[in-house]
Amino acid sequence: MSSLLGIFLYLFLLLSSISAKNREYKWRVEYMHWCPDGVDGVVISINGQFPGPTIRAIVGDTIFVHLTNNLPTEGLVIHWHGISQIGTPWADGAALISQCPINPGETFLYKFKVDKAGTYFYHGHYGMQRSAGLYGSLIVEDEKEAFHYDEEFNLLLSDWWHKSSHDQQIDLSSKPFRWIGEPHTLLMNGRGQFNCSLAAQFSKLPITQCKLRGDEQYAPQIFKVHPSKTYRLRVASTTALASLNLAIEGHKMMVVEADGNYIQPFFVENMDIYSGESYSILFKTDQDPSNNYWISISVRGREPKTPQGLTILNYIPNFASKIPNSPPPLAPLWNDYNYSKAFSNKIFGLMGLSPKPPTRQNRRILLLNTQNRIEGYIRWSINNISLVFPTTPYLGSIKHGINNAFDTKSPPNTFSKNYNIMKPPPNPNSTYGNRIYMLKFNTTIDIILQNANALGENVSEIHPWHLHGHNFWVLGYGDGKFDHKKDVEKFNLKNPPLRNTVVIFPYGWTAIRFVANNPGVWAFHCHIEPHLHLGMGVVFAEGVHLVKNMPNEALNCGLTRKMFVKDKH
Repeated sequence: MSSLLGIFLYLFLLLSSISAKNREYKWRVEYMHWCPDGVDGVVISINGQFPGPTIRAIVGDTIFVHLTNNLPTEGLVIHWHGISQIGTPWADGAALISQCPINPGETFLYKFKVDKAGTYFYHGHYGMQRSAGLYGSLIVEDEKEAFHYDEEFNLLLSDWWHKSSHDQQIDLSSKPFRWIGEPHTLLMNGRGQFNCSLAAQFSKLPITQCKLRGDEQYAPQIFKVHPSKTYRLRVASTTALASLNLAIEGHKMMVVEADGNYIQPFFVENMDIYSGESYSILFKTDQDPSNNYWISISVRGREPKTPQGLTILNYIPNFASKIPNSPPPLAPLWNDYNYSKAFSNKIFGLMGLSPKPPTRQNRRILLLNTQNRIEGYIRWSINNISLVFPTTPYLGSIKHGINNAFDTKSPPNTFSKNYNIMKPPPNPNSTYGNRIYMLKFNTTIDIILQNANALGENVSEIHPWHLHGHNFWVLGYGDGKFDHKKDVEKFNLKNPPLRNTVVIFPYGWTAIRFVANNPGVWAFHCHIEPHLHLGMGVVFAEGVHLVKNMPNEALNCGLTRKMFVKDKH
């Protein structure tokens, strides 16, 4: 019996390997004049496209991306957001963590397997290149989905500034500090409207109605549908700053996937989506087929100074230019955090398909998120350390035993019990640091993200946190300071959702659990671009001694560079 089982397993693996494909791409990354919102600007493009090309693959496929950096004066990496990179941690695309930046004129091969179906995306992870438009979609399909639908659409959300990402970096590093401000425009699949509105006729403000031919770079992408069908909308947010609320006028949305993981389906009329998150929703085209309907995105969590992003759900055979009969959906109040929490608390793992977490943790780390000053500069810190990266990637220096590449002291495992999260820090001073958390391989780790008051009175912001190389279980959310006794008892160990990105709400905490079973070095950071740039992140290392076949090209900088440079003498 056991021999028959072994033969069956061998044949199954053989057939799986035969059906898996290699998908190969050659990309050149360069600056390009573009008009994302009607105002001429410059974007980072891939093969002359903005956003970059969409990658579509099947579970088990291997992706090959030959990436050539044609930016004239700066390095480059691409992070494959949500892909675990099991066995290929150097392909994670986190500059100076998993690899060296790709120098101008150089080509680097990203090779990795996609082992899990879901809605993902990719983006720049060096400097603030995501703000400059370096992003695109990555869709991994299963041969058989868990739910039925007739057709699907892809919606990639982003925000856009008329000030360049270089100028934004200079502002953030200036003394006195200059904040980048709110985005000028919200983009849907790289398209938005700044000087006009699709819904001007409904506005009380003096704004011009957009008069578009449809071939403009900033003309909205229209979603064409047939009546009485079921559609899947894959939506991901690669915003640099904005938290968003998505709505489809008149249509209920059933949420079925979050960050590449099946969840217990639930219905909403609108939904919040934070930077770094992705979802799949199903909706039925069951409204009056003689009309078109709005698809809208609105700013949440910050006072909205950016107009709604709009496009049209076009019921065929209506003209795509037909404006809906009603105003666009009205979003919840930007600071109605109870509304946001109610949505997050509806997300549960799908029983039978979503694995349960280990019942106990081996290590618990509390991370206090604060805004600070260092030598007069505004920074963000975790447990009073503002993250800066070494010149040698952690993955290479740890693997090859280079001890002087970074500060090897352990970062703080917690923060003072007396810290008042409701007030600005009594001592706002912090320090730069590049220490990392060394995790014992294959152990269960709890992370408690603790939000607090910023430098200003009565200011605490939303922060979406993303973990590279892992999915984690979201065990719970809470208000105020985390209580080890009372709050642990409230953890959801029955059906918590698996995610790779999670939000912490103002003056609150979020608890997650993951297993440190993926050899490599992995970033865990706020996905708001300027916040990471200002130090809001930490780094985990686990099982690095198990990493094999690391390409030399990934480590061709810093202290590892000389290991691969041949002696010419």
